Amino acid sequence: MSSVATETVTLNQRSRKKPAVTTNLTAIDTFGNVFKAPDYTISSILSAIPKHCFERKWYLGLYYVFRDIFWCVVFGYLSKTYIPLVSNYYVRGLLWAIYTNIIGCFYVGLWILAHECGHRAFSDYEWLDSTVGWILHSYLYVPFFSWKFSHRKHHKYTGNLHKDMVFVPKTKEKFLEKHEVSHLKELTEETPIVTLYNLVIQQVIGFQLYLVSDVTGQPYPGVSKWKVNHYNPNSPVFDKKDYWFIVLSDIGIISQSIIVYLWGKNYGVWSVVIDWFIPYMLVHHWIVFLTYLQHTDPTMPHYDNDEWNFARGAAATIDREFGFIGQHIFHDIIETHVLHHYCSRIPFYNAREATVEIKKVMGEHYRHSDENMWISLWKTSRYCQFVENDKGINMYRNVNGLGPKPIDD
Repeated sequence: MSSVATETVTLNQRSRKKPAVTTNLTAIDTFGNVFKAPDYTISSILSAIPKHCFERKWYLGLYYVFRDIFWCVVFGYLSKTYIPLVSNYYVRGLLWAIYTNIIGCFYVGLWILAHECGHRAFSDYEWLDSTVGWILHSYLYVPFFSWKFSHRKHHKYTGNLHKDMVFVPKTKEKFLEKHEVSHLKELTEETPIVTLYNLVIQQVIGFQLYLVSDVTGQPYPGVSKWKVNHYNPNSPVFDKKDYWFIVLSDIGIISQSIIVYLWGKNYGVWSVVIDWFIPYMLVHHWIVFLTYLQHTDPTMPHYDNDEWNFARGAAATIDREFGFIGQHIFHDIIETHVLHHYCSRIPFYNAREATVEIKKVMGEHYRHSDENMWISLWKTSRYCQFVENDKGINMYRNVNGLGPKPIDD
């Protein structure tokens, strides 16, 4: 059976497990505009994609892996050879900063290729996908199989307020509980400095917090958040059958820790800091940055379980533009993310062509923004503080006086 046929059968079987959702469902989005929930089927989306877009070429996947590694080596050689020759302290520091950012971008590219492996979009061979993904993610301190299993659930339930796994927004009730008040009128506007502080924390250590405590994920009543982590084989995030894969993920992290230790011992701490640690921190910043903006927007809905289905959930994502870096170094993960949620097994090098076709089916429901992503980050953090239910659709609201006022009951 072809990839597209397998994907269609699987998704159709999944959609039959729950009753049909309400059609012609509308709500008011965070800008005050009417939002219409999609009513098309997942089959109509998948059938619109040319069959060759589902083809995965192992040699092309490996080409991009070695291409990214090649450029890391080239820039590493150039930096070690020429930056120390610069006499001015400040210019030399600036050049090292530029170098770490360049390497960080290529490390993001490697992270995304490992992400392709986790979705089985890298090749037709599971052993190859698992091997490449485990090596690349372990190098970047990401537990490959642990992330793969939790990320799979995110894709399975994207946009479902009660089952999604990433950047699940707070309901108004949880937002009030967090701020220890009973009514919104008791809260004042969040100042820009507070917004900035929250963004810095999110961007600097957000991904690490997600791995160790499932921050922004679903709550597990009665379970300490520190037990809900990606390193614990007994975490409620995983199924029992996943146990030894989680252990293997941990072995990858331990192995990389040994490599970093030996790296520092033989080549010095400075080499570790400049070639690995700072780029590693930048990778995790970029992943949080991209993921947050792919799944958070003032026009973006989250559905109650009764009004959610796979087609609606996958449409609750947005494509953005990040120029040359997005297309050529981040492997189009930003520009074709909507398609990625409809069919995660399509390799990134076929995603643009497939996106053109699904847009014809999605029509007005396809979201795309070419706004500067840093502006979008600030705007989204000010607009999107919690969600409020409207007939099974949960739209973002805030206490900053932006958009429609939330109901204060």
